[in-house]
Amino acid sequence: MTTAYNFDATTIDGQPLSLQALQGKVLLIVNTASACGFTPQFAGLEALHTTYGERGLVVMGFPCNQFGSQDPLSNDKIHDFCQRNYGVSFPMMAKVEVNGAGAHPLFAWLKQAAPGLLGTEGIKWNFTKFLVGKNGQVIQRYAPTDKPASLAKDIEAALAAPV
Repeated sequence: MTTAYNFDATTIDGQPLSLQALQGKVLLIVNTASACGFTPQFAGLEALHTTYGERGLVVMGFPCNQFGSQDPLSNDKIHDFCQRNYGVSFPMMAKVEVNGAGAHPLFAWLKQAAPGLLGTEGIKWNFTKFLVGKNGQVIQRYAPTDKPASLAKDIEAALAAPV
């Protein structure tokens, strides 16, 4: 069975990361952008990371420039922007595509595992969030308008669940 832990990613500083290294953790995977109306959600994502990180939550930001060209910066500049403006300390990955033929395989799987409204798979905008349980399966997909703080109860339940 495919799980989130079967995928690889590249960190924002260019290092390979096997998600297998995060097995048993709860993941919150988010496609982000630096110049979006939802960009202030970085603060809420950082708050979740700070609150639940020691209990096993890993927030992962994946910059994407597919929606209104709202993240045209280089990976280095995205990293600097996130740290300078929001104090982001959770893992940021290298910029990816989340839709289309060039979609990162992780996002292709996430979209299939947790379709959106009316069963549509495509990600509609920046800051779509996927909560993945300790078993590597998607628990829930959240819309860009869902504020990070509103995910707290679902995150707590995922952290409390057995592997």
